[in-house]
Amino acid sequence: MSAEGGGAGPAGSPRARFSLTSAPMWRIRLAREMPRYLLSAAATLGLLASARFALWPPRPEAPAIGSYAPPLADRAAEAYAVLFARRYLTWNAAQPQASARALEPFLGAGTEPGSGIVLPASGEQRVEWAEVVQAREASAGQHVYTVAAQTDTAGLLYMTVGVGRGGSGELEIDGAPAFVGPPAAGPSRAPRPSREVDEPTLGVVVARALRNYLAGAGGELAADLSPGARVSLPELPLTLDSVQRLEWAGRGSSVVALTQAHDGRGVHYALTYELDVVREQGRWEVAAVQTDPDS
Repeated sequence: MSAEGGGAGPAGSPRARFSLTSAPMWRIRLAREMPRYLLSAAATLGLLASARFALWPPRPEAPAIGSYAPPLADRAAEAYAVLFARRYLTWNAAQPQASARALEPFLGAGTEPGSGIVLPASGEQRVEWAEVVQAREASAGQHVYTVAAQTDTAGLLYMTVGVGRGGSGELEIDGAPAFVGPPAAGPSRAPRPSREVDEPTLGVVVARALRNYLAGAGGELAADLSPGARVSLPELPLTLDSVQRLEWAGRGSSVVALTQAHDGRGVHYALTYELDVVREQGRWEVAAVQTDPDS
């Protein structure tokens, strides 16, 4: 329904026109309540999304079957580098073909026989031990290991060996090795100043526990251990000569003992042990000695 007005107003001025238009009540209510409806809908969707991620969190996609993703620390590649270094550095001039055959499993097509080694007219060399002492990742899946090898003739040698992974994950020697210098090292640091233990009873317990620990006397050591303590005894039996200094470590839950000890051959050692200690009903007990055998 609409109504219109017109005509002249006072002093002949025109009258304003107006109109009335009817609209359904639901449309008026919808226009007024729409912002509230939209806000409620957004809040509901947010709650549903949070519940979905809480109940069914997204999981990383599993790698495709047949693909290979080497771990950050590739133990197999490290061992492969050590094995190559041992065979590379082991030779006998009287049997040159034996050295070449030992390296054949590492060499690919087009690689120089014997990995480029030309032996002298006489002599031999053996590797007493070898291990990885440094590693870096040249590119994704391509590692360069520094191998320390103790030889019986040339002494301690350091060499880098590149190891990669093929398309199916197989180990491959990446290029020729290189002789390098050792990793940077410096002298040992002076011990940090700490608070000396001034409780005589704790000193007695620590000395007795270390004496039994070094001697491998597990039964006697158990008397000074706290309930649930796990201790792995050393393989080399030692006799404790003295505890030269006993200091608090950390926040006061462990102590560091500087000791002197000797073995059955008469070799004397200066050793440092850290012991976790607890006080139960006025009595000091040892909770751990130097290592955690369960980790």
